[in-house]
Amino acid sequence: MESLGLVNYFAAGGLVYAFEKSTSASKLILLLLLLASSLSWTVIFVKLGQLRYARRQTRRFLQRLRGDAIYAPFVNRERFPGSPEHAVYSAAFRELVRQVQSLSAAGESSWKTRLPEIVVKPPAMKAVEGAIERELGAQGLCLEEQMVLLATAASGAPFLGLLGTVWGVMDAFSDIALTGKASLAAMAPGVSGSLICTVTGLLVAIPALFAYNFLVATIRSQVIRMENFAAELQSELEFLFLEPER
Repeated sequence: MESLGLVNYFAAGGLVYAFEKSTSASKLILLLLLLASSLSWTVIFVKLGQLRYARRQTRRFLQRLRGDAIYAPFVNRERFPGSPEHAVYSAAFRELVRQVQSLSAAGESSWKTRLPEIVVKPPAMKAVEGAIERELGAQGLCLEEQMVLLATAASGAPFLGLLGTVWGVMDAFSDIALTGKASLAAMAPGVSGSLICTVTGLLVAIPALFAYNFLVATIRSQVIRMENFAAELQSELEFLFLEPER
């Protein structure tokens, strides 16, 4: 009998049957959950693509940086879009050049040829350090962008589904009170139509939660690598361009 009941359940369409028996309020909540699911999956694929591309571009940039003088990629205007480390590197050298030009009124061709011999004073190097810190913050915000949508979907979808279930069960009991029929056949459609909200909420929240935890860990490791690179870059710039103390 139990197996026959399962066959009849799936023959009735399962979730389709439950959706058909759900109330208007439950269907509205299901629509909101569907929207949340679409947004969360979009964020998941976008962030995975962004992080993968950033890792690939950073690998190219670091290989290029190790193969030549530290200022060569900047002088040659080489681009590595999507790499947070390259963005920090570019911000540091832009500020360094700005400080040099403000002090000596050197043109572009002049500082390009004189860059290996340039020496700056501590205040100018402090400005370069400030540019590095600002770019670190900007790149960190860029990496964490849209993560709030995943967090909201993971934490809010189950409660939204629970709201739909409670609302639907309340409507089902109200209908029973009005009709005066308290049989299982009268209750089952309404309860089934209500529980689909909880199921859908969990189906939205579980992938969003797993993806959020994975992406947060990946972003955290990327930020640590970026900070380590910034510290190494800052030390190298001070060694090459900072005027020695007398």
